[in-house]
Amino acid sequence: MSLHHDLGDVGIASALRRDGRVAGALYLVVVLTGIFCLAWVPSQLGTDAAGAAAQVGVFRAGIAAFLLMQVAFLLLPLAMYRVLGDINRHAAVAMVALATVSVPIGLVTLSHRLEALALLESIGQHPPASVDAAFQLSLQRYGHGMFIAKLFWGLWLLPFGWLVLRSGRLPRVLGLLLLLGGVGYVLQVFGGLLPGFANSSLSNYATLPAALGEIGSCLWLLLFGVRVGVVRTHSA
Repeated sequence: MSLHHDLGDVGIASALRRDGRVAGALYLVVVLTGIFCLAWVPSQLGTDAAGAAAQVGVFRAGIAAFLLMQVAFLLLPLAMYRVLGDINRHAAVAMVALATVSVPIGLVTLSHRLEALALLESIGQHPPASVDAAFQLSLQRYGHGMFIAKLFWGLWLLPFGWLVLRSGRLPRVLGLLLLLGGVGYVLQVFGGLLPGFANSSLSNYATLPAALGEIGSCLWLLLFGVRVGVVRTHSA
């Protein structure tokens, strides 16, 4: 009986390590594509249609990266469920649900980016002023959609961070950073509805713990894997 039990624990530990590596690889895709399309691409584009048209290839690459990010982000919480789902089923289901909700929001939001791309390709066929006005409107709609998606990018971190803290399968400091980051995202979204908050120091640094926690979790899973000293501690 003891031998069968030990073999079962070995199999569970092996599965956890494998699932952790898969989750880490998916997280790496999310992190890299997110940095590219949400940070680097906007920094390369001008503030008007003419400036963006000069970098239309970069604009296209940003759209492709965003699509890839959404696919990876759809799979990531499912992979994390396999790593943490046995710790607390309700929290794990909430983690998956909150992350998954953001994907259709992000894809609908991306449609405005595609509208903007079509406008860039039509420069020269219409008066520049009308193209630029429509381009700015498309980007504004894109920004509004991202504002909503950001709420769920934060909410999923709350059950995720709690599961990391409770399980100990990743360093607990990462769980704390994920929790603080989730709160930061929510604060940034609701605070953004208040006048002047968007330009405050609190808004600028609210999501820093999330960045540290998510990049840290990604690297830990890839480099060290899941801690399996204690495995499958079922909890309702």
